[in-house]
Amino acid sequence: MSWYLWVILAYLLVLAGFNLYRSRQIKSQEDFMVAGRKLSLTMMVFTLVCTWIGSGTFIAGAEYAYYAGWSAIWQPAGAFVGIAIIYFIAARIRTFGQYTVGDILEARYGRFARLFGAFALIIAFTTIVAYQFRAGGYILNVATDGRISLETGQAIAAGFVILFVAVGGMVAVAHTDLPNGIIIVSACCLAIPFVIFAAGGWAHIHQVLPPGHFAVFSPDFGRYPALKGFAYFLSTLLLLMGVQSMYQKFYAARSPREAKQAVAIWIVGTIVVETIVIAIAVFAAAYNAEHHTNWDPRSLVLNAARHMVPAPVGVLLLGAACAVVLSTGMNYLLSSSSNVMRDIYQKTINPNADPDKMVALQKVFIVVMGLVAFAMIFVPTVLKWQISVLGYAYFAYTIYGVAITPALFAALTWKRATRAGGITSIVSGTVAVILLELVLPRVAPSIMVAASEGSYFGADPWGIPSIYPAAIISIGSLIVVSLLTPPPKREELAALFPEG
Repeated sequence: MSWYLWVILAYLLVLAGFNLYRSRQIKSQEDFMVAGRKLSLTMMVFTLVCTWIGSGTFIAGAEYAYYAGWSAIWQPAGAFVGIAIIYFIAARIRTFGQYTVGDILEARYGRFARLFGAFALIIAFTTIVAYQFRAGGYILNVATDGRISLETGQAIAAGFVILFVAVGGMVAVAHTDLPNGIIIVSACCLAIPFVIFAAGGWAHIHQVLPPGHFAVFSPDFGRYPALKGFAYFLSTLLLLMGVQSMYQKFYAARSPREAKQAVAIWIVGTIVVETIVIAIAVFAAAYNAEHHTNWDPRSLVLNAARHMVPAPVGVLLLGAACAVVLSTGMNYLLSSSSNVMRDIYQKTINPNADPDKMVALQKVFIVVMGLVAFAMIFVPTVLKWQISVLGYAYFAYTIYGVAITPALFAALTWKRATRAGGITSIVSGTVAVILLELVLPRVAPSIMVAASEGSYFGADPWGIPSIYPAAIISIGSLIVVSLLTPPPKREELAALFPEG
Protein backbone atom coordinates (compact mmCIF):
# COMPACT_ATOMS: atom_id res chain seq x y z
CA MET A 1 0.00 0.00 0.00
CA SER A 2 1.24 3.54 -0.86
CA TRP A 3 3.57 5.13 1.67
CA TYR A 4 1.55 8.32 1.20
CA LEU A 5 -1.23 6.62 3.15
CA TRP A 6 1.05 5.61 6.01
CA VAL A 7 2.29 9.19 6.41
CA ILE A 8 -1.29 10.52 6.45
CA LEU A 9 -2.43 7.87 8.93
CA ALA A 10 0.54 8.63 11.18
CA TYR A 11 -0.45 12.30 11.14
CA LEU A 12 -4.06 11.43 12.01
CA LEU A 13 -2.91 9.25 14.91
CA VAL A 14 -0.75 12.07 16.26
CA LEU A 15 -3.76 14.40 16.08
CA ALA A 16 -5.91 11.79 17.81
CA GLY A 17 -3.42 11.52 20.68
CA PHE A 18 -3.21 15.30 20.90
CA ASN A 19 -7.01 15.57 21.04
CA LEU A 20 -7.23 13.01 23.83
CA TYR A 21 -4.66 14.98 25.80
CA ARG A 22 -6.43 18.29 25.23
CA SER A 23 -9.83 16.82 26.12
CA ARG A 24 -8.63 16.53 29.72
CA GLN A 25 -8.75 20.33 29.92
CA ILE A 26 -12.52 20.45 29.35
CA LYS A 27 -14.18 21.39 32.62
CA SER A 28 -17.35 23.17 31.48
CA GLN A 29 -19.79 23.78 28.65
CA GLU A 30 -17.89 27.00 27.89
CA ASP A 31 -14.67 25.01 27.44
CA PHE A 32 -16.39 22.57 25.07
CA MET A 33 -18.21 25.17 22.93
CA VAL A 34 -15.80 28.14 22.86
CA ALA A 35 -12.50 26.84 24.31
CA GLY A 36 -12.96 28.83 27.52
CA ARG A 37 -12.66 32.09 25.48
CA LYS A 38 -8.86 31.81 25.65
CA LEU A 39 -7.73 31.53 22.01
CA SER A 40 -4.64 33.61 21.23
CA LEU A 41 -4.20 35.72 18.08
CA THR A 42 -2.06 33.04 16.38
CA MET A 43 -4.54 30.31 17.24
CA MET A 44 -7.40 32.49 16.00
CA VAL A 45 -5.77 33.13 12.62
CA PHE A 46 -5.06 29.49 11.82
CA THR A 47 -8.37 28.17 13.11
CA LEU A 48 -10.22 30.74 10.95
CA VAL A 49 -8.20 29.71 7.89
CA CYS A 50 -8.88 26.03 8.58
CA THR A 51 -12.57 26.58 9.21
CA TRP A 52 -13.06 28.27 5.86
CA ILE A 53 -10.61 26.31 3.68
CA GLY A 54 -12.32 22.94 3.38
CA SER A 55 -13.21 20.43 0.72
CA GLY A 56 -15.20 23.24 -0.88
CA THR A 57 -11.76 24.55 -1.84
CA PHE A 58 -9.76 21.38 -2.58
CA ILE A 59 -12.55 19.21 -4.05
CA ALA A 60 -15.45 21.45 -5.17
CA GLY A 61 -12.98 24.12 -6.33
CA ALA A 62 -11.14 21.54 -8.44
CA GLU A 63 -14.42 20.23 -9.85
CA TYR A 64 -15.44 23.80 -10.70
CA ALA A 65 -12.07 24.61 -12.33
CA TYR A 66 -12.15 21.43 -14.44
CA TYR A 67 -15.29 22.62 -16.24
CA ALA A 68 -14.99 26.42 -15.98
CA GLY A 69 -11.26 27.14 -15.82
CA TRP A 70 -10.29 30.46 -14.28
CA SER A 71 -13.97 31.42 -13.88
CA ALA A 72 -13.84 29.18 -10.80
CA ILE A 73 -12.26 32.09 -8.93
CA TRP A 74 -15.72 33.68 -8.66
CA GLN A 75 -16.73 31.36 -5.83
CA PRO A 76 -13.83 32.06 -3.41
CA ALA A 77 -13.87 35.75 -4.39
CA GLY A 78 -17.09 36.06 -2.40
CA ALA A 79 -15.11 35.01 0.68
CA PHE A 80 -12.49 37.71 0.09
CA VAL A 81 -15.16 40.43 0.18
CA GLY A 82 -17.06 38.76 3.02
CA ILE A 83 -14.01 38.66 5.30
CA ALA A 84 -13.36 42.35 4.61
CA ILE A 85 -16.91 43.17 5.73
CA ILE A 86 -16.66 40.91 8.80
CA TYR A 87 -13.56 42.86 9.90
CA PHE A 88 -15.73 45.80 10.91
CA ILE A 89 -18.04 43.80 13.20
CA ALA A 90 -15.68 41.15 14.61
CA ALA A 91 -15.06 43.11 17.81
CA ARG A 92 -18.81 43.61 18.40
CA ILE A 93 -19.42 39.87 17.98
CA ARG A 94 -16.75 39.09 20.59
CA THR A 95 -18.11 41.74 22.97
CA PHE A 96 -21.56 40.11 22.79
CA GLY A 97 -19.75 36.92 23.86
CA GLN A 98 -22.33 34.14 23.56
CA TYR A 99 -22.22 30.70 21.91
CA THR A 100 -24.24 30.59 18.67
CA VAL A 101 -25.76 32.99 16.15
CA GLY A 102 -29.08 31.97 17.70
CA ASP A 103 -28.11 34.05 20.74
CA ILE A 104 -27.92 37.11 18.48
CA LEU A 105 -31.16 36.29 16.67
CA GLU A 106 -33.05 35.88 19.96
CA ALA A 107 -31.61 39.10 21.40
CA ARG A 108 -33.04 41.08 18.47
CA TYR A 109 -35.95 39.05 17.12
CA GLY A 110 -37.17 36.73 19.86
CA ARG A 111 -37.21 33.00 20.56
CA PHE A 112 -39.05 31.94 17.40
CA ALA A 113 -36.35 33.53 15.22
CA ARG A 114 -33.74 31.61 17.17
CA LEU A 115 -35.56 28.30 16.78
CA PHE A 116 -36.35 28.63 13.07
CA GLY A 117 -32.87 29.93 12.36
CA ALA A 118 -31.41 26.89 14.13
CA PHE A 119 -33.30 24.52 11.83
CA ALA A 120 -32.08 26.34 8.70
CA LEU A 121 -28.53 26.33 10.05
CA ILE A 122 -28.59 22.62 10.93
CA ILE A 123 -29.75 21.73 7.39
CA ALA A 124 -26.94 23.78 5.82
CA PHE A 125 -24.17 22.66 8.17
CA THR A 126 -25.09 18.97 8.07
CA THR A 127 -24.87 19.19 4.26
CA ILE A 128 -21.41 20.75 4.56
CA VAL A 129 -20.24 18.00 6.92
CA ALA A 130 -21.60 15.37 4.49
CA TYR A 131 -19.44 16.48 1.59
CA GLN A 132 -16.37 16.69 3.84
CA PHE A 133 -16.77 12.93 4.31
CA ARG A 134 -17.02 12.49 0.54
CA ALA A 135 -13.85 14.50 0.09
CA GLY A 136 -12.08 12.31 2.65
CA GLY A 137 -13.00 9.33 0.50
CA TYR A 138 -11.38 10.92 -2.55
CA ILE A 139 -8.19 11.64 -0.60
CA LEU A 140 -7.77 8.09 0.68
CA ASN A 141 -8.66 6.67 -2.73
CA VAL A 142 -5.98 8.74 -4.50
CA ALA A 143 -3.38 8.29 -1.73
CA THR A 144 -3.64 4.50 -2.05
CA ASP A 145 -3.83 4.37 -5.86
CA GLY A 146 -7.38 3.04 -5.61
CA ARG A 147 -6.71 0.29 -3.07
CA ILE A 148 -9.10 2.00 -0.63
CA SER A 149 -12.38 2.57 -2.46
CA LEU A 150 -14.19 5.88 -2.43
CA GLU A 151 -16.99 4.30 -0.37
CA THR A 152 -14.63 2.90 2.27
CA GLY A 153 -12.61 6.10 2.36
CA GLN A 154 -15.60 8.31 3.11
CA ALA A 155 -16.60 5.98 5.96
CA ILE A 156 -13.09 6.21 7.46
CA ALA A 157 -13.13 10.02 7.14
CA ALA A 158 -16.52 10.16 8.86
CA GLY A 159 -15.24 8.04 11.73
CA PHE A 160 -12.22 10.26 12.36
CA VAL A 161 -14.20 13.52 12.22
CA ILE A 162 -16.98 12.32 14.54
CA LEU A 163 -14.48 10.86 17.01
CA PHE A 164 -12.29 13.97 17.14
CA VAL A 165 -15.20 16.35 17.77
CA ALA A 166 -16.97 14.13 20.29
CA VAL A 167 -13.79 13.75 22.34
CA GLY A 168 -12.48 17.30 22.44
CA GLY A 169 -15.03 19.90 21.30
CA MET A 170 -13.72 23.40 20.53
CA VAL A 171 -10.53 22.81 22.54
CA ALA A 172 -9.58 19.99 20.18
CA VAL A 173 -10.83 21.83 17.08
CA ALA A 174 -8.85 25.02 17.68
CA HIS A 175 -5.61 23.35 18.74
CA THR A 176 -5.81 20.86 15.86
CA ASP A 177 -6.29 23.76 13.46
CA LEU A 178 -2.90 25.26 14.36
CA PRO A 179 -0.74 22.52 12.76
CA ASN A 180 -3.38 21.96 10.07
CA GLY A 181 -3.30 25.62 9.07
CA ILE A 182 0.50 25.67 8.85
CA ILE A 183 0.44 22.57 6.64
CA ILE A 184 -2.27 23.98 4.36
CA VAL A 185 -0.53 27.30 3.68
CA SER A 186 2.98 25.88 3.28
CA ALA A 187 1.88 22.95 1.08
CA CYS A 188 0.02 25.18 -1.38
CA CYS A 189 2.89 27.64 -1.70
CA LEU A 190 5.47 24.87 -2.21
CA ALA A 191 3.38 22.90 -4.74
CA ILE A 192 2.30 25.58 -7.21
CA PRO A 193 5.65 26.13 -9.04
CA PHE A 194 6.09 22.37 -9.57
CA VAL A 195 2.54 22.04 -10.93
CA ILE A 196 3.05 24.94 -13.36
CA PHE A 197 6.31 23.40 -14.60
CA ALA A 198 4.78 19.92 -15.01
CA ALA A 199 1.89 21.34 -17.05
CA GLY A 200 4.25 23.19 -19.39
CA GLY A 201 3.69 26.74 -18.22
CA TRP A 202 1.10 29.42 -18.92
CA ALA A 203 1.57 29.58 -22.69
CA HIS A 204 1.26 25.83 -23.07
CA ILE A 205 -2.01 25.44 -21.18
CA HIS A 206 -3.51 28.04 -23.55
CA GLN A 207 -2.92 25.54 -26.33
CA VAL A 208 -4.34 22.58 -24.40
CA LEU A 209 -7.45 23.96 -22.69
CA PRO A 210 -10.55 25.31 -24.49
CA PRO A 211 -10.87 29.12 -24.82
CA GLY A 212 -13.81 29.15 -22.40
CA HIS A 213 -11.42 28.22 -19.57
CA PHE A 214 -9.82 31.67 -19.86
CA ALA A 215 -13.06 33.66 -20.08
CA VAL A 216 -14.17 35.92 -17.26
CA PHE A 217 -17.44 33.98 -17.20
CA SER A 218 -17.47 30.43 -18.54
CA PRO A 219 -19.79 30.03 -21.55
CA ASP A 220 -21.06 26.82 -19.93
CA PHE A 221 -22.47 28.73 -16.95
CA GLY A 222 -25.98 29.08 -18.36
CA ARG A 223 -28.18 31.36 -20.41
CA TYR A 224 -26.74 34.32 -18.51
CA PRO A 225 -23.08 33.46 -17.71
CA ALA A 226 -22.42 36.65 -15.73
CA LEU A 227 -25.44 36.00 -13.50
CA LYS A 228 -24.22 32.45 -12.84
CA GLY A 229 -20.71 33.62 -11.97
CA PHE A 230 -22.02 36.26 -9.60
CA ALA A 231 -24.42 33.67 -8.11
CA TYR A 232 -21.44 31.59 -6.92
CA PHE A 233 -19.82 34.80 -5.67
CA LEU A 234 -22.95 35.87 -3.82
CA SER A 235 -23.62 32.48 -2.22
CA THR A 236 -20.10 32.41 -0.77
CA LEU A 237 -20.27 36.05 0.32
CA LEU A 238 -23.57 35.61 2.17
CA LEU A 239 -22.46 32.39 3.83
CA LEU A 240 -19.23 33.87 5.15
CA MET A 241 -20.88 37.05 6.44
CA GLY A 242 -23.13 35.01 8.70
CA VAL A 243 -21.52 31.60 9.15
CA GLN A 244 -21.82 30.48 12.75
CA SER A 245 -18.56 28.51 12.94
CA MET A 246 -16.70 31.81 12.39
CA TYR A 247 -18.77 33.59 15.01
CA GLN A 248 -17.98 30.83 17.49
CA LYS A 249 -14.28 31.47 16.89
CA PHE A 250 -14.80 35.17 17.63
CA TYR A 251 -16.58 34.21 20.85
CA ALA A 252 -13.56 32.05 21.73
CA ALA A 253 -10.99 34.85 21.30
CA ARG A 254 -9.29 36.31 24.36
CA SER A 255 -10.45 39.84 23.54
CA PRO A 256 -12.43 41.87 20.96
CA ARG A 257 -9.17 43.47 19.79
CA GLU A 258 -7.54 40.13 19.00
CA ALA A 259 -10.69 38.93 17.22
CA LYS A 260 -10.47 41.94 14.88
CA GLN A 261 -6.72 41.53 14.34
CA ALA A 262 -7.19 37.87 13.46
CA VAL A 263 -9.67 38.76 10.71
CA ALA A 264 -7.18 41.17 9.12
CA ILE A 265 -4.58 38.38 8.82
CA TRP A 266 -7.17 35.74 7.94
CA ILE A 267 -8.13 37.53 4.70
CA VAL A 268 -4.52 37.36 3.46
CA GLY A 269 -4.23 33.63 4.16
CA THR A 270 -7.58 32.92 2.49
CA ILE A 271 -6.74 34.86 -0.68
CA VAL A 272 -3.38 33.09 -0.99
CA VAL A 273 -4.68 29.54 -0.45
CA GLU A 274 -7.90 29.84 -2.48
CA THR A 275 -6.14 31.40 -5.47
CA ILE A 276 -3.31 28.87 -5.46
CA VAL A 277 -5.69 25.90 -5.25
CA ILE A 278 -7.68 27.18 -8.26
CA ALA A 279 -4.38 27.61 -10.15
CA ILE A 280 -3.27 24.06 -9.26
CA ALA A 281 -6.61 22.71 -10.50
CA VAL A 282 -6.45 24.61 -13.82
CA PHE A 283 -2.87 23.51 -14.56
CA ALA A 284 -3.73 19.95 -13.48
CA ALA A 285 -6.72 20.00 -15.86
CA ALA A 286 -4.35 20.90 -18.71
CA TYR A 287 -1.95 18.10 -17.70
CA ASN A 288 -4.88 15.67 -17.51
CA ALA A 289 -6.14 16.65 -20.97
CA GLU A 290 -2.71 16.39 -22.60
CA HIS A 291 -1.66 13.10 -21.02
CA HIS A 292 -5.14 11.47 -21.19
CA THR A 293 -4.93 10.43 -17.55
CA ASN A 294 -8.73 10.45 -17.05
CA TRP A 295 -8.54 11.91 -13.57
CA ASP A 296 -11.82 12.45 -11.77
CA PRO A 297 -12.55 16.23 -11.90
CA ARG A 298 -13.04 16.26 -8.13
CA SER A 299 -9.57 14.76 -7.62
CA LEU A 300 -7.51 17.17 -9.74
CA VAL A 301 -5.62 18.72 -6.83
CA LEU A 302 -5.14 15.32 -5.18
CA ASN A 303 -3.76 13.75 -8.37
CA ALA A 304 -1.52 16.77 -8.87
CA ALA A 305 -0.07 15.96 -5.45
CA ARG A 306 0.55 12.36 -6.52
CA HIS A 307 1.86 12.89 -10.05
CA MET A 308 2.96 16.48 -10.70
CA VAL A 309 5.17 17.41 -7.73
CA PRO A 310 8.10 15.77 -5.90
CA ALA A 311 7.03 13.16 -3.36
CA PRO A 312 7.84 15.21 -0.20
CA VAL A 313 5.78 18.14 -1.52
CA GLY A 314 3.06 15.77 -2.73
CA VAL A 315 2.59 14.11 0.62
CA LEU A 316 2.47 17.55 2.23
CA LEU A 317 -0.25 18.65 -0.23
CA LEU A 318 -2.24 15.46 0.37
CA GLY A 319 -1.78 16.05 4.08
CA ALA A 320 -3.12 19.58 3.60
CA ALA A 321 -6.19 18.22 1.80
CA CYS A 322 -6.70 15.74 4.63
CA ALA A 323 -6.27 18.54 7.16
CA VAL A 324 -8.94 20.73 5.55
CA VAL A 325 -11.44 17.88 5.46
CA LEU A 326 -10.84 17.12 9.13
CA SER A 327 -10.86 20.71 10.32
CA THR A 328 -13.90 21.82 8.30
CA GLY A 329 -15.88 18.71 9.16
CA MET A 330 -15.00 19.13 12.84
CA ASN A 331 -15.89 22.82 12.89
CA TYR A 332 -19.27 22.47 11.21
CA LEU A 333 -20.23 19.35 13.14
CA LEU A 334 -19.41 21.05 16.44
CA SER A 335 -21.22 24.19 15.35
CA SER A 336 -24.44 22.44 14.33
CA SER A 337 -24.48 20.31 17.49
CA SER A 338 -24.07 23.54 19.49
CA ASN A 339 -27.29 24.76 17.88
CA VAL A 340 -29.13 21.62 18.90
CA MET A 341 -27.96 21.99 22.49
CA ARG A 342 -28.08 25.75 22.91
CA ASP A 343 -30.95 26.83 20.65
CA ILE A 344 -33.29 23.84 20.87
CA TYR A 345 -32.59 21.73 23.97
CA GLN A 346 -31.43 24.37 26.45
CA LYS A 347 -33.79 27.12 25.34
CA THR A 348 -37.00 25.19 24.69
CA ILE A 349 -36.78 21.80 26.44
CA ASN A 350 -34.62 22.07 29.57
CA PRO A 351 -33.59 25.65 30.42
CA ASN A 352 -32.07 24.57 33.76
CA ALA A 353 -29.94 21.75 32.36
CA ASP A 354 -26.84 20.84 34.36
CA PRO A 355 -23.69 22.10 32.52
CA ASP A 356 -21.83 18.81 32.97
CA LYS A 357 -24.76 16.86 31.59
CA MET A 358 -24.96 19.35 28.69
CA VAL A 359 -21.42 18.46 27.62
CA ALA A 360 -22.17 14.73 27.76
CA LEU A 361 -25.44 15.17 25.86
CA GLN A 362 -23.79 17.33 23.20
CA LYS A 363 -21.30 14.51 22.54
CA VAL A 364 -24.25 12.20 21.91
CA PHE A 365 -25.75 14.69 19.45
CA ILE A 366 -22.37 15.05 17.72
CA VAL A 367 -22.39 11.31 17.02
CA VAL A 368 -26.04 11.33 15.92
CA MET A 369 -25.63 14.33 13.61
CA GLY A 370 -22.39 12.94 12.25
CA LEU A 371 -24.22 9.73 11.32
CA VAL A 372 -27.00 11.77 9.68
CA ALA A 373 -24.40 13.65 7.63
CA PHE A 374 -22.81 10.35 6.64
CA ALA A 375 -26.21 9.00 5.56
CA MET A 376 -26.63 12.05 3.29
CA ILE A 377 -23.60 10.90 1.31
CA PHE A 378 -23.87 7.13 1.88
CA VAL A 379 -27.42 6.70 0.55
CA PRO A 380 -26.71 8.45 -2.80
CA THR A 381 -23.55 6.34 -3.06
CA VAL A 382 -25.48 3.09 -2.59
CA LEU A 383 -28.12 4.22 -5.08
CA LYS A 384 -25.31 5.16 -7.52
CA TRP A 385 -26.55 8.73 -7.95
CA GLN A 386 -24.22 11.29 -9.47
CA ILE A 387 -22.71 13.21 -6.55
CA SER A 388 -21.33 16.72 -7.06
CA VAL A 389 -19.44 18.21 -4.12
CA LEU A 390 -19.88 21.62 -5.77
CA GLY A 391 -23.65 21.03 -5.95
CA TYR A 392 -23.79 20.13 -2.25
CA ALA A 393 -21.72 23.21 -1.40
CA TYR A 394 -23.82 25.59 -3.48
CA PHE A 395 -27.09 24.41 -1.89
CA ALA A 396 -25.67 24.66 1.65
CA TYR A 397 -24.17 28.10 1.00
CA THR A 398 -27.37 29.39 -0.56
CA ILE A 399 -29.85 28.25 2.06
CA TYR A 400 -27.67 29.55 4.90
CA GLY A 401 -26.74 32.79 3.15
CA VAL A 402 -30.33 33.64 2.28
CA ALA A 403 -32.11 32.35 5.39
CA ILE A 404 -29.71 33.44 8.15
CA THR A 405 -27.25 36.11 7.00
CA PRO A 406 -29.61 39.03 6.13
CA ALA A 407 -31.41 38.91 9.50
CA LEU A 408 -28.19 38.23 11.40
CA PHE A 409 -26.23 41.02 9.76
CA ALA A 410 -29.10 43.46 10.23
CA ALA A 411 -29.23 42.51 13.93
CA LEU A 412 -25.59 43.60 14.27
CA THR A 413 -25.64 46.71 12.09
CA TRP A 414 -29.19 48.10 11.64
CA LYS A 415 -31.01 49.35 14.72
CA ARG A 416 -34.27 49.77 12.80
CA ALA A 417 -34.59 46.02 12.11
CA THR A 418 -37.61 44.68 13.99
CA ARG A 419 -38.71 41.31 15.31
CA ALA A 420 -41.35 40.93 12.62
CA GLY A 421 -38.86 41.87 9.90
CA GLY A 422 -36.21 39.44 11.11
CA ILE A 423 -38.59 36.49 11.47
CA THR A 424 -40.18 37.17 8.07
CA SER A 425 -36.73 37.26 6.45
CA ILE A 426 -35.61 33.95 7.98
CA VAL A 427 -38.83 32.10 7.12
CA SER A 428 -39.28 33.51 3.62
CA GLY A 429 -35.60 32.97 2.71
CA THR A 430 -35.68 29.33 3.79
CA VAL A 431 -38.93 28.59 1.96
CA ALA A 432 -37.75 30.38 -1.20
CA VAL A 433 -34.53 28.36 -1.47
CA ILE A 434 -36.26 25.03 -0.85
CA LEU A 435 -38.93 25.89 -3.43
CA LEU A 436 -36.48 27.08 -6.10
CA GLU A 437 -33.73 24.50 -5.54
CA LEU A 438 -35.65 21.35 -4.60
CA VAL A 439 -39.33 21.65 -5.55
CA LEU A 440 -39.54 23.52 -8.87
CA PRO A 441 -36.96 21.39 -10.74
CA ARG A 442 -39.10 18.32 -9.96
CA VAL A 443 -42.64 19.64 -10.37
CA ALA A 444 -42.01 22.09 -13.23
CA PRO A 445 -38.95 20.89 -15.21
CA SER A 446 -40.09 22.84 -18.28
CA ILE A 447 -39.06 26.16 -16.68
CA MET A 448 -35.47 24.99 -16.06
CA VAL A 449 -33.06 26.51 -18.57
CA ALA A 450 -29.38 25.57 -19.09
CA ALA A 451 -26.68 26.86 -21.43
CA SER A 452 -26.83 23.68 -23.46
CA GLU A 453 -28.04 20.13 -23.13
CA GLY A 454 -25.81 18.26 -20.69
CA SER A 455 -24.27 21.45 -19.28
CA TYR A 456 -22.29 20.55 -16.17
CA PHE A 457 -23.59 23.57 -14.27
CA GLY A 458 -27.15 22.40 -14.68
CA ALA A 459 -30.28 24.42 -15.25
CA ASP A 460 -31.88 27.30 -13.37
CA PRO A 461 -35.52 28.42 -13.18
CA TRP A 462 -36.02 30.56 -16.30
CA GLY A 463 -32.22 30.63 -16.60
CA ILE A 464 -31.84 32.77 -13.46
CA PRO A 465 -29.85 31.29 -10.52
CA SER A 466 -32.15 30.79 -7.55
CA ILE A 467 -30.05 32.82 -5.14
CA TYR A 468 -31.18 36.09 -6.77
CA PRO A 469 -34.96 35.77 -6.28
CA ALA A 470 -34.43 34.09 -2.90
CA ALA A 471 -32.12 36.87 -1.68
CA ILE A 472 -34.48 39.57 -2.96
CA ILE A 473 -37.37 37.92 -1.09
CA SER A 474 -35.38 37.56 2.15
CA ILE A 475 -33.72 41.01 2.18
CA GLY A 476 -36.78 42.77 0.76
CA SER A 477 -39.11 41.32 3.39
CA LEU A 478 -36.63 42.23 6.15
CA ILE A 479 -36.53 45.88 5.06
CA VAL A 480 -40.19 46.36 4.15
CA VAL A 481 -41.65 44.62 7.22
CA SER A 482 -39.19 46.38 9.55
CA LEU A 483 -40.15 49.79 8.17
CA LEU A 484 -43.86 48.97 8.43
CA THR A 485 -43.66 47.85 12.08
CA PRO A 486 -42.79 49.88 15.21
CA PRO A 487 -39.03 50.27 15.83
CA PRO A 488 -37.42 48.15 18.56
CA LYS A 489 -37.28 49.55 22.07
CA ARG A 490 -34.03 50.69 23.64
CA GLU A 491 -33.83 47.68 25.95
CA GLU A 492 -34.13 45.36 22.93
CA LEU A 493 -31.01 46.96 21.43
CA ALA A 494 -28.94 47.14 24.60
CA ALA A 495 -27.25 43.73 24.27
CA LEU A 496 -25.77 44.51 20.84
CA PHE A 497 -25.72 48.33 20.93
CA PRO A 498 -24.82 49.10 24.57
CA GLU A 499 -23.97 52.72 23.79
CA GLY A 500 -27.62 53.32 22.80
